[in-house]
Amino acid sequence: MSVTARMDHTAARRTLLRARALCACILFIVWASLVHASEAEYPDVIPGYAISFPEDEGSHPAFRTEWWYVTGWLTDREGIERGFQVTFFRNRPGVDERNPSRFAPRQLLFAHAAISDPMRGRLLRAERSARAGFGLAEAAEGRLDVRIDEWSLRQEGEIYRTSIAAADFSIELEFRAVQPPILQGDNGFSQKSPDPSYASYYYSLPQLETTGEVRIENARYRVRGAAWFDHEWSSRLLDDAAMQWDWMGINLDDGGAVAAGQIKDKSGREHWAAGTWRVSPTGPVRAFGPDEIEWAPLRHWRSPRTDIVYPVEWRIAIGDRTLRLQPLMDDQENDARGSTGSIYWEGAVRVLDERGARIGKGYLELTGYEAE
Repeated sequence: MSVTARMDHTAARRTLLRARALCACILFIVWASLVHASEAEYPDVIPGYAISFPEDEGSHPAFRTEWWYVTGWLTDREGIERGFQVTFFRNRPGVDERNPSRFAPRQLLFAHAAISDPMRGRLLRAERSARAGFGLAEAAEGRLDVRIDEWSLRQEGEIYRTSIAAADFSIELEFRAVQPPILQGDNGFSQKSPDPSYASYYYSLPQLETTGEVRIENARYRVRGAAWFDHEWSSRLLDDAAMQWDWMGINLDDGGAVAAGQIKDKSGREHWAAGTWRVSPTGPVRAFGPDEIEWAPLRHWRSPRTDIVYPVEWRIAIGDRTLRLQPLMDDQENDARGSTGSIYWEGAVRVLDERGARIGKGYLELTGYEAE
């Protein structure tokens, strides 16, 4: 066995052992949460909170859950287009918090990364998970700096950077904001249910100028493109009726930006929907409510691995506009059962207008679907 192969084997074994240890930790947390459900107190998400930059770009550890999410389209020097995703999650399980041990799982961190490469026809993906602490996994407060081992997403001055190293691929990208943030919902208060107590604080950075390098197996590519960044934190995100979550973030070619999401109930009907549209790089942002958004699936794809059927092509009406989403490729399923326990579809999509003209690119997320 070569030195490189031994290193890869050692890294894979270390990752497997960490995943097993964390799974045991999560099982303990689930059990303990049943026993000590009333122990933790989480702050509410309420209207009127003023999101502050850069302070609120960092972690909010008192809240139950939080994520930082960046996706986008990249073009290499040969003109080949690919998509990418980097997401970090933080969770406060809220059990055994009075335990003085440094090993107590006060904060858990997870990360997903992927490249959508049409040359391969399926997602290249990897995941990480860890307890926060010991200098190995942290989510800083007051600034964006979240990491798990060698994976990171951070802000340095006016530049955002991510560094991901996986067995089959790596991502080294820089992002520069060219527009002000979009405060989703009601000035950053993003309702997720007819009951307004289910909500998050939520902002987006669209149209991020993106440069850097990606590696796919042994090949390296210098790339440029545009990305979309989301940051949300909450203590009560979804109510009991919520079963599926569809979301899109779109960078339009004219410099505008569109975000929309719908939450569906057990019958597959819309339970809640919301969205925003920035009409130009410096233009105003209009918010849309459930009565102004309609998602209509146009085509489905069945995963050959999980047998889950995903609606991968959509027609979405937002106000008086209609968009059509077409995937870069069908197989963009992300099996993250080794970290967050979820399987979902997260992929690069092209955007067409009412006449069929291409007007933008972005990402589509489909969560909560099950095998039929």
